[in-house]
Amino acid sequence: MKIVQLTKSNTQDWKYLSEKIKLIKPLVLVFGNRYLLDNETIYAEIKALFPDGEIVFGSSCADITANSVNENAITITAIEFEKTSFIVKTSNVLNVDFDSFKTGHDLINQFPKEGLKYAFVVSEGSFINGSALTKGMNQATENNLLITGALCGDSDRFEKTIASYNENPKPGEIVAIGFYGDSLEVSFSIYGGWTPFGPERMVTKSEGNILYELDNLPALDIYKKYLGEKSKELPSAALLYPLNVKTSSDKQSIVRTIINIDEAKNAMILAGDIPENSKVQLMMTNVDNIANASERAAKQALDLREKKPELAMLVSCIGRKLVLDQRVEEEIEEVTQVIGDDIAVTGFYSYGEIAPFHGEVSCQLHNQTMTVTLLSE
Repeated sequence: MKIVQLTKSNTQDWKYLSEKIKLIKPLVLVFGNRYLLDNETIYAEIKALFPDGEIVFGSSCADITANSVNENAITITAIEFEKTSFIVKTSNVLNVDFDSFKTGHDLINQFPKEGLKYAFVVSEGSFINGSALTKGMNQATENNLLITGALCGDSDRFEKTIASYNENPKPGEIVAIGFYGDSLEVSFSIYGGWTPFGPERMVTKSEGNILYELDNLPALDIYKKYLGEKSKELPSAALLYPLNVKTSSDKQSIVRTIINIDEAKNAMILAGDIPENSKVQLMMTNVDNIANASERAAKQALDLREKKPELAMLVSCIGRKLVLDQRVEEEIEEVTQVIGDDIAVTGFYSYGEIAPFHGEVSCQLHNQTMTVTLLSE
């Protein structure tokens, strides 16, 4: 595996973060600020750098490398695989009759099944129901394929996200990369570091990812009451106080971020499904808990491996970034200290993380976690 990394801000040209070497038919991952990616010349510019590359774009809340977290840049990670092959497939949620479950199912179903070992998904993050998307992807593989990835981000603006494959980034796009090869070793782990507090309440009215009532009372009213003065800062303030969701059918509780509010309907829109009769609690955290959680995720991912990783793909959540604020690089440092500072690191802060729970195979949509995926050939 040969890896080249470059970065570019809106005030400077491309800067190499690694040795400048020629790659043959690389997978080129391009993560960056939506404003910088939303440029009609960006694909041509990166194609000029990697003429035979397969180029995947995704907008981020901030780019992650081993050295920095940057929310006003574009970061390229180009990977030449020596023993592994890959195929890229796409879908778009803005097509007619869009259904998140069917889109996830049909997207993964495009891949030849024989030898398919792992898939990395870069999904639009504005319109998708991430819970349904992951369920559809799992069904397509009979819950037997490791899938990790992310919902694209747009910082705390929540205006639109963009992604693409071998073209200029556009809204609604979902990109999946399928990896093939016996020598490819992939391990992963996730961890949050958030603590539930306050009373547990029952979801008495919801529809998909829209929460209307808790304990037969308007959910938004209850949420505003807990937030007090911070309720004036909704929906961005909600990123600091996600919901812990427990259902009777799932073994583990899942964290759900509130991504928007509907004042007219007194409702909250979440990043994923929130089933009726599930129980929810508010959650909170601090910088130390987040950093410790990232360290734990890295250790778990590393413990599962036979070979030393060559590439780490990190996906963290916009809510974690807001809590960390000026100390945002600390959680990345915790990961690199565990896996080794000689390992190439790529990734971004997202609107949702895609991965199984630790020790499981079926992927889920998570919020407020650090997801670590380690690859080697």
